[in-house]
Amino acid sequence: MNLLGIITRVFLGSTSPQAQPAPAKPAIVVAVTNPTGTVAANSVSAAESVDKVQKFYSSVNQVSALFRQTVTYATFGTTKASDGKMWLQKPGKMRWDYSEKKKAVTVQKKSFISNGAYLYMVEHDNKQVVKKNLQNDLMPVAVSFLYGKGDLKAEFNADLDKSGKFGKKDEIVLRLTPKKPSAQYKSLTLVVAPSDFHVTQSIIIDSSDNVNHFQFYAPDFKATVDARWFEFDERSVKNYRIVDADQQQQGAGSATPEPTLIQPTPAPKTPKK
Repeated sequence: MNLLGIITRVFLGSTSPQAQPAPAKPAIVVAVTNPTGTVAANSVSAAESVDKVQKFYSSVNQVSALFRQTVTYATFGTTKASDGKMWLQKPGKMRWDYSEKKKAVTVQKKSFISNGAYLYMVEHDNKQVVKKNLQNDLMPVAVSFLYGKGDLKAEFNADLDKSGKFGKKDEIVLRLTPKKPSAQYKSLTLVVAPSDFHVTQSIIIDSSDNVNHFQFYAPDFKATVDARWFEFDERSVKNYRIVDADQQQQGAGSATPEPTLIQPTPAPKTPKK
C-alpha cells in the first residue's frame, strides 16, 4: 500500500467531482515579509533554494498555519476549494483539520492526525477512520520535509519556475520532479518566501494531471503546539468504522485497489447529540 497514494487520494476526494462554489477565504490572511535579509528571487539557484528551504524547516520545532486547498480535476474540468488549519511538530507529528462554515456554525469535515507512529485519516461525513502504521510505511518526503525530515534534493530534481503561474513577483518558485518515476505524482512545486525561505504555497500535479494546490496563511513558527493535538483516541468515535490499512493490505494482497480504503459503503448516520 503506497502511503502517498492514500494521502493523495483522500486529499483529492473519493467521489466524482462536481463544480462547487469556493468557500469564503480564511478570515486572517497575513503576508509574512522581512525586509532584512530578503533575497531577490533571481539571485539564487534552484539548488541553493532547496538547501535553504530544507535548512529553514530543519531549524523550527513547530509550525501552525491556516490553509486553503484548491483541487482542479483535469478530466472533469472542475475545481473544489476547502479551508482549514494545520499544525506540525517534531519529530514527525502533524494535524490537518478541514472545516466548513454552515450558516453561523463551523463544522469539522475531516482530519489527518499523526503522532509520528500512526497516521489517522478521519472522515466525519463517511463516519470512517483509516489508520496506517508509519513504521511499515514512512511518510513521503513531499510531506515530511515540512517538519524537518527527509531530503528534498535526494528525492527530487529542482528547477526555478519563471512562468509566473504561481507565486508573487518577488517569491521564489521551485519545480521539483521525482528522480524516480512515480505513479502518484508528476511534480511538486513550492512557492518560497525570499525573506526566510518558508513555503507559502505547495502544488502537486498527479499522474492524471489533477492539480492539488495548497496556500498557507498566517504561519506561526514560534507558538507552542499542544502535543495532545497529534493523538487520536479511537474510542472517541464509537459509531465510526475503523479501517486498518495494514491489515487490509495483508488480507487482500497488493493488487487491491487503493480507492477501496476511501470509498466504503457509508455507515448509517447517527443523530448528533
